[in-house]
Amino acid sequence: MAKNPYTLLGVAKTATDKEIKSAYRKLAKKLHPDVNPDNAAAEAKFKEVTAAYNLLSNADLRKQYDTGRVDASGQQQNPFAGGFRHANAQGGMDTGFGGFGGMGQDDMADMFSSLFGMNMGGGQRRSHGGAGFQRRQAPPQKGADVRYKLKMSLVDALTGGVKDLGKGLNVRFPKGIKDGQSLRLRGKGRAGVNGGPAGDAHVKVLVQPHKRLTRDGNDLKLTVPISLSEAMKGVKIDLDLPTGKVSLSMPAGTNSGKRFRLKNKGVRAKDATGDLYVTAQIVLTDGELAGASVLAAQLPDGENHDLRRKLI
Repeated sequence: MAKNPYTLLGVAKTATDKEIKSAYRKLAKKLHPDVNPDNAAAEAKFKEVTAAYNLLSNADLRKQYDTGRVDASGQQQNPFAGGFRHANAQGGMDTGFGGFGGMGQDDMADMFSSLFGMNMGGGQRRSHGGAGFQRRQAPPQKGADVRYKLKMSLVDALTGGVKDLGKGLNVRFPKGIKDGQSLRLRGKGRAGVNGGPAGDAHVKVLVQPHKRLTRDGNDLKLTVPISLSEAMKGVKIDLDLPTGKVSLSMPAGTNSGKRFRLKNKGVRAKDATGDLYVTAQIVLTDGELAGASVLAAQLPDGENHDLRRKLI
């Protein structure tokens, strides 16, 4: 006995035609044999939900099912209830359920084409002609798109380059590509149907965090360690960044947390170029640590700096 079509599609008995169609599209996209090759269970389930949709998408059949005049397979429950068969174009009798319900085969093919660029089954359609049936080839259809996620370091994202996605597929990405940005590779998706063009590959870039360098829009922020001696005496620093070489002079008395702005030394974009913000971080060297006791003895005791006021 055929299963309840509402249960198969996962919709309520009061579902609208639009809700029924939407539910079927989602299931068909998941269960279609082209997506699940050599999967008998998926194919059987696909046939069940297709049969359920065929019944519920036909207003007459759905009404008769809801009133108990036909069962879930479209068969009459009561042969004296008036029936639901109607004459077809050749003068015979057609239940409208064994094929595609309220939709023609061309309509079903169009639905699957819009779902994921694949045609409906057998590769041929049949149209009524004056001398019987005339076969014609289904039209070319574009192949399905595929999606990838590509992880890369911030340095790579800033410098640009080429990455291997596997299976001989390489993607070239520009300098300054952002986290979450997607690249489109035309014709690198699944093969087309009936001579149609191949689908596209969509690559989403995931930029991994750096321990010292961060990006904020087109601005770059960098934490630079300096020794206590350099902080006290001043120092000139040369940096070789992914965006180019820069030089920075820190004056004598530079404290940890002091920030310096270098204009137009950030990410160069089409609309504007960002800035580079360098933050000093004092780190005691091994030599400074070894002489820390001597240095500490020369420092004044008891001076109230009140450094931790309003700490929290």
